[in-house]
Amino acid sequence: MSIVPPPPLVGRATELRTLIDAVTRPPAVVLVEGEAGIGKTRLVRAALDRLPSGDRAVLLGYCHQIREPFPYGPVFEALRDIRGRLPAAHRLNPVTGALRDHLPELAGALPPSPQPLDDPRAERHRVFRAIRALLAAVGPAVLVVEDLHWADDGTLDLLRFLAGQPPQGLAVVATCRRDGVTGPPLGRAYRHQPDTASVVVRLTPLDASGVASLAGALLERSDLSPGFVSRLHERTAGIPFVVEELVRSLPAALPGADDPDALDRAVDRAGVPLLLREAMAERMAGLSPAAAGAVRAAAVLRLPAGEQLITAVGGDPAAQDPAAQDPAAQDKAGRGPAGPDPDGSGSAGLAEALRAGVLHEHPGGRYGFRHALAQQAVYDAIPGPERRSAHVRAMAALAATDAPPLVQLAFHARQAGDTDAWVRHGTAAAQQAAALGDTALAVEVVEGMLDDPDLPVRDRGPLVLMLSRFAATGLSHQRVVRLLRQVLRGDFLSRDVRGEVRLNLGVVLSNQAGDAAAGRPEIMAALAELTGRPTLAARGWASMAMPEWGAESLAEHAQWMARAEALVATADNPELSAAVLANRASFEMTTGSPGAFDVAARLPAGDPRTGVRREVARAYCNLHDSATTVGLYAAAERFAREGRRLAVETGAQYPAFLLDASAIRREWLTGRWDGLRDRAASLGESATETPLVAVDLWLVLGLLALATGEWEEAVRQFHRAGLDAPEARNVPVVTAAAGGLVDLHLARGATDEAAAEAEAAVARLRRKGVWVWGASLVPPAVAAFARAGRLETAAELVDEYAAGIAGRVAPAAHAALDAARGALAAAQPRHAEAAAFFARAREAYAALPQPYAAARAAEGEARSRLALGDGAAAAGFREAAESYGRLGATHDAARCRRVLRDIGVDVPLPRGGRRGAGALSQREREVARLVALGRTNREIADVLFLSTRTVETHVATVLRKLGVRSRTQIAPPA
Repeated sequence: MSIVPPPPLVGRATELRTLIDAVTRPPAVVLVEGEAGIGKTRLVRAALDRLPSGDRAVLLGYCHQIREPFPYGPVFEALRDIRGRLPAAHRLNPVTGALRDHLPELAGALPPSPQPLDDPRAERHRVFRAIRALLAAVGPAVLVVEDLHWADDGTLDLLRFLAGQPPQGLAVVATCRRDGVTGPPLGRAYRHQPDTASVVVRLTPLDASGVASLAGALLERSDLSPGFVSRLHERTAGIPFVVEELVRSLPAALPGADDPDALDRAVDRAGVPLLLREAMAERMAGLSPAAAGAVRAAAVLRLPAGEQLITAVGGDPAAQDPAAQDPAAQDKAGRGPAGPDPDGSGSAGLAEALRAGVLHEHPGGRYGFRHALAQQAVYDAIPGPERRSAHVRAMAALAATDAPPLVQLAFHARQAGDTDAWVRHGTAAAQQAAALGDTALAVEVVEGMLDDPDLPVRDRGPLVLMLSRFAATGLSHQRVVRLLRQVLRGDFLSRDVRGEVRLNLGVVLSNQAGDAAAGRPEIMAALAELTGRPTLAARGWASMAMPEWGAESLAEHAQWMARAEALVATADNPELSAAVLANRASFEMTTGSPGAFDVAARLPAGDPRTGVRREVARAYCNLHDSATTVGLYAAAERFAREGRRLAVETGAQYPAFLLDASAIRREWLTGRWDGLRDRAASLGESATETPLVAVDLWLVLGLLALATGEWEEAVRQFHRAGLDAPEARNVPVVTAAAGGLVDLHLARGATDEAAAEAEAAVARLRRKGVWVWGASLVPPAVAAFARAGRLETAAELVDEYAAGIAGRVAPAAHAALDAARGALAAAQPRHAEAAAFFARAREAYAALPQPYAAARAAEGEARSRLALGDGAAAAGFREAAESYGRLGATHDAARCRRVLRDIGVDVPLPRGGRRGAGALSQREREVARLVALGRTNREIADVLFLSTRTVETHVATVLRKLGVRSRTQIAPPA
């Protein structure tokens, strides 16, 4: 085996400059992408080595292929070494005390722990804030997270939080493989912040010139022939790691340049396709037996491990001595389960492997391979019987630890051929992960077992049921859906088990996936398989009865609800009875039934059984959503408080997430817009796998964008809210999104598009028959039909809407009826009647409260009075403009101010809190925001109802006050 110097960094000068530039100009988020062996880690290390010594803290964390349920583990791993850079505890943000239990090494340097929070989501958010505050206190820092492709969902959520709101001095650098993955490494929820540098460094294989430079540097030769380089490039595909490993396996005495064929043959001997395996075999052959044993043990363990564990798995005699596996003997000897190394051969072997560069030291006194390719090459070369024996030793050593790592135990049991232990440990690992809230890992473990063809048939049914139940109560669903569909195509499940699994699949598709078009047929198919299990069938019919989903009419949903109630009446099952009653209460509330509150009062909130109270928690969360839709906001808040309390008590994750999202919609409706955009976007980041939870958020983001004239963003969000597939999405949310899109078309003067969207949306609402959901759609639809000259259609819609909501407890719908009547009267034109209708709508909206809708009604009233020549019109426009301004509806406020200018009324803009001569005025802030969004002067003029010349003046003033030269340097005002 040749002795070669450490590999240089070849062919990466541009990438290195890009990385260093981003790291030294925080805040920054850098993703270093490329396939395995391409040199991602080497590039990052080279950049870090070039930073000035002591200039900033460098924090290293690693994601692992086999992971235990330890949320945010890579980031906590990176934070353990920062004690020397922390200020005194009293100078730290008190919220950092929340990290004491997570970082015991730093406990003495952190403030006291705060009181625990009842809400797990709030507790998680506090931990995120604490980590951010700790990183801010460290000062300039580089947080490096290696192998992001193996990150758990919690770590991705945390990194998205940090990347979305980074401390000023923080640069986040992550390495990741793409390996066919099409989505962004940080998930589709990640949104680049304008004031944060976002850089993607993509590494590609070296070309022939790069391979020549790398091989020449490794061999310390400049006479490598073109043929040799060409063959080397062909065999290694230009992957630097493979080039390095192959060159290391070449003989020390290579032929000279005068014998190019001999050089070519030297490369050929590496073998194809076992190229890397043979390279590692050459390196292993030069090691002593003790060193080779340590390397093989590390390959079996897969994860970096401590010296004692490697010694035990490597077959050290002391580790295999019976006394070494006897806890009493271990206690007497004062050593752990792996045993000591009496003759030092294990330690000496490990040290030799480290010196040879076959193994590498990792943080925390752990040792392993520098690259997974090397690990796999060594592992595959171990003979089968030896491999199984090593896995047995790994099981014994890991099982004897204080907190046995169940996922690793399951893996080693499987590789050892111990099927019973594999199923036992795997099942326990999944249950442990679910109990810790890591549903994604629980699903991953069970999924891996079910994917294995050697899993006994007797164990498949229970595992499939476990998997479907995890998904039905949790949030993660994408992998589960694929697997359950695959399992249901088989024939090993009994009819009853198949029916329950299919029912859970349908519920997951309809709820967590938000795909009612796919979920509801599965539920119907499950009902046919559950004829012998009426209790489960009742749950299925009750799920189908929820009118918010599907294209069926309200009458069909009512029939299904009655069927569920008939089935549950014959069953002595309190949990099922609570589930069906929960759906009945939601059904009554969402349709505006006068008896809804009486049904809700019957919910057994005080029942001692957890399962029953979990159903009540779901009911209250659904009632909050329904009460919000119909405009009963005080009741909605009461339902939210009780629902959140019960969800925390019973561990009902999914309803709690649903509650958080629908609360965002309630805040928009009731005018609590301050910081709402950020809250909605932040919650959306944690809902990457739950479109149902997110549709409320996308709706609100779309409505906020509409109110500020961000047309493209509004359209994008409305489609995300359900207009991309309206037949398969939540009907009330889709209806509200359609109303927003109609308003947008009207604002842009696209009358035909507005009328077409209104017609399609009204047809969907008419087919469903729940007219109380039309509060956000009917007024703009009437305006669109009227503007398109279809007054008869508009009048028919008003009459139909009035009949549909008659006798219903839906204050928002009744206020919307007056607004729709006002729009119709204004178009006929009957301005006096229109003004009266708009005035009634304004008062009704204000009482709800819905301040934005009240301002819209006030503006309509003012327009009607202006048409009548009423001098009070100006006051009406002024009041509407002020209401819009308080909310932040800048486009609407500008529209009202334009009318006031046209009629000769001077209305100065509110100045807000100016802090000095260089501060932006209110108008300048509006212009700056639109410039930061990439709008042209013409587009800004259209949104703010100004002339292009006026906008040009404002843009020049903004550039001067901000001290920048280019529009691209303008960031959105805080």
